[in-house]
Amino acid sequence: MPEKKLPYYNRELSWMDFNARVLEEATKKENPLMERLRFLAITGSNLDEFFMVRVAGVKAQVNSNYKSKNDFDLTPQELLPLLEEKAHKFMERQYSCLHRSIGPAMAKQGLRFLRCQDMTPEQLDYISQYFRQILFPVLTPLAVDGSRPFPMLANKTLNIAVYLKSKERKEEKNFAIVQVPSILPRFLELPSQEGRAFTLLEDIIIYKLDELFELHEIKAACPFRITRDSDLEIDEEAEDFMSEVKKSIKRRKRGRPVRLELLLHCDKSIRSFLIDMLKIKKSEIYEVPGPLDLTFLSKFAGIKGCEDLCFKPITPVPAADFWGYDDLFAAIREKDRLVHHPYESFDCVVKFIEQAAEDEDVLAIKQTLYRVSGNSPIIAALIKAAENGKQVTVLVELKARFDEENNINWANKLEKAGCHVIYGLQGLKTHCKIALVVRREEDGIRRYLHLGTGNYNDSTAKIYTDMGLFTCNSQYGADASSLFNVITGYSRPPEYQHFVVAPHGMRSFFVRRIKEETENAKKGLPCGITAKVNSLVDPEIIGLLYQASQAGVPVKLVVRGICCLIPGLPGVSENITVISIVGQLLEHSRIFRFENAGDPKIYMGSADWMPRNLDRRVELVFPIEEEDLKQRAFETLDTFLQDNTNARMMLPDTTYKHVDRRGKTAFSCQLTFYRRAQDRLKELQRVEKDSPLIPIHSAEDAGQ
Repeated sequence: MPEKKLPYYNRELSWMDFNARVLEEATKKENPLMERLRFLAITGSNLDEFFMVRVAGVKAQVNSNYKSKNDFDLTPQELLPLLEEKAHKFMERQYSCLHRSIGPAMAKQGLRFLRCQDMTPEQLDYISQYFRQILFPVLTPLAVDGSRPFPMLANKTLNIAVYLKSKERKEEKNFAIVQVPSILPRFLELPSQEGRAFTLLEDIIIYKLDELFELHEIKAACPFRITRDSDLEIDEEAEDFMSEVKKSIKRRKRGRPVRLELLLHCDKSIRSFLIDMLKIKKSEIYEVPGPLDLTFLSKFAGIKGCEDLCFKPITPVPAADFWGYDDLFAAIREKDRLVHHPYESFDCVVKFIEQAAEDEDVLAIKQTLYRVSGNSPIIAALIKAAENGKQVTVLVELKARFDEENNINWANKLEKAGCHVIYGLQGLKTHCKIALVVRREEDGIRRYLHLGTGNYNDSTAKIYTDMGLFTCNSQYGADASSLFNVITGYSRPPEYQHFVVAPHGMRSFFVRRIKEETENAKKGLPCGITAKVNSLVDPEIIGLLYQASQAGVPVKLVVRGICCLIPGLPGVSENITVISIVGQLLEHSRIFRFENAGDPKIYMGSADWMPRNLDRRVELVFPIEEEDLKQRAFETLDTFLQDNTNARMMLPDTTYKHVDRRGKTAFSCQLTFYRRAQDRLKELQRVEKDSPLIPIHSAEDAGQ
């Protein structure tokens, strides 16, 4: 009998559905106005990256006539037209949301974007002054003719194409390009008698074009924007790996155009001029009502004076597990500690490295860095540690996509300070989140660890939800040393006692765990799988989850983004549910629970269920073993599954709908986690306030 084809939803199409869920948040009237603008901006930057990497990749496969090796997924040739159609429709919905839904809501709040033709004489005078004093000196008009070729326009820059007629030689058609300077704010606030008025930089430039081209008559002008293929090809065997990465970053700016965005009703001559110059196909042109490049809306959403139109901020509280401890090492020696960001502050992670840097008894610090912030206190602490004579080893992953330049700068600074810096492993990205502190103590050497689900990035830690474990368990410490020896030396991957590490042991671990649950179901033993990941793409894992479902294993999945598994299919996946949570914070933690015949196990870590995480990256998943922390981890997973505010359920036809809330009170897992973090801290503060005072019961006691 032939094997049944694996039901599999294409990852690119699934990603587009995820971005549609983000766009849905922008359309929701119950979300605050500025947050709706922010969600819209996020869909824009998401889509840019999608075109630069995924669409560019599919186009490259089509051009090279590559055929997919599996029979359950679409070929690139089948996929590309579906993607382009979906992208066109999606961009139509973005602008419909902006103009039909958000625009009227902005007008109600007295916020308007004005075109020059709608401005008062006072406002026109204001933009003329701004143009002369600030804009004009920055602009560089570039003529395009026989002697001056079409300029090399960098990826994602906003430009204006200008169609000109010479005042002297009337029959000549001339074209020029003016780049909208990204160094200046994209929007300008205007003096206004009623409400607040703004205008866009490109509108000011177009209004003033005749001052840039005095010898020509302006026939037409149109803003446009190019998205280029930015998927880096890096020669990992190059002798100087860092300079190879630098070269690839430069190539990214000059990649082949994969999308041209134009304003609707663009002048025909300008349109054909751009198509001719950029060698772009009709299907790669996206005509929109404007403004182009919606990512600027996230800056606009943060303007002063509109704080009441934003979400109530989730302000991190100090981590309850460290409450009352100045010495983090003493706290970790007592017991393992679990923290949940951003409900609990990331400061404890920063403080862990800072204390290690200053502590005389600390001999060495080893840490992996994938994405760090622009002004990273963790890097400052590592530099300080090296200056204090400690042995500091840092793996800086130079191949972290779109963070390469930032990471090169940090790697250079760390090296200058005397840290030993490794740039990742050949052929593998190092994505695990681990910091190891080696400390000399009275009873010998002790290793302290921080293991996380997210990056060592104090900026994103305010908006990404992640969890971290602090421990000095000696077996975890031994595993950590082994892991660093694999990363920094030629050590063979060891047998880890507790850690689950990719690329050598993680796939087999998850395969074994899922199969065990399937066997337990067949034997009538307690069984179940609950997993929270950002993406579920791996065909082998999906096939095993289908088998588990068919054996009667209840499988509950929380998948924020791409999900190639299709739940609820009769005879295949009717015991599987998939929810996606898109809300105020970006869900980022990865958590896995297996019922294990009545002795449930729970793991956390850096890995999603994607081939790249299981086979092509150094990833780390670790168990939570202390009983009270285990219960907290179970409770955390259960809380995600109860969400009926930001959760959407995936249906068997691959569409998503909001979880049914009829008859139930609204429940947001994110606000619940925040309230719990506050309550745990308040309880500790109350106990502290009540406990240290010993009351005097009698005058005699007082006199003693």
